[in-house]
Amino acid sequence: MNHLKMKKLNQDAVLPTRATPESAGLDLSACTPVPIVIPAKGRALIPTGLAIAIGDPGTVALVFGRSGLGSRFGVTPSNCVGVVDCDYRGEIMVPMANHGDDDFTINHGDRIAQLLLMPIFTPEPLLCDELDDTERGTGGFGSTGIGGSSI
Repeated sequence: MNHLKMKKLNQDAVLPTRATPESAGLDLSACTPVPIVIPAKGRALIPTGLAIAIGDPGTVALVFGRSGLGSRFGVTPSNCVGVVDCDYRGEIMVPMANHGDDDFTINHGDRIAQLLLMPIFTPEPLLCDELDDTERGTGGFGSTGIGGSSI
């Protein structure tokens, strides 16, 4: 796949770009006629004005947060990672949460998230009476320890 088809649903939408040629994600920008204020500890749904056509059923588009917004302002996607299925043709919307103590304003053109395309596997679920044994078994939630040794 050398191209990702995109359609502007709003003439003012900003086409996503990579910050550097080696960047994994395309920066998604807000498309809003007026600033959107995300209140402290609140949420808002941010439109991008764009739709995409992935085309390959073995590929998914994932919407991740931007590290600067999260680390400096506490503003992250409220669903952590958004999933855009290959057959979805509606507007890409980014639900954002403000974990900070101050209101945060999103303006038109602000870069709000990153879009990454990744391969997926879609096996059919198979109900089994038993699963293969492993060394780890059912150990979870810290069972392998912290750092170089088990705790």
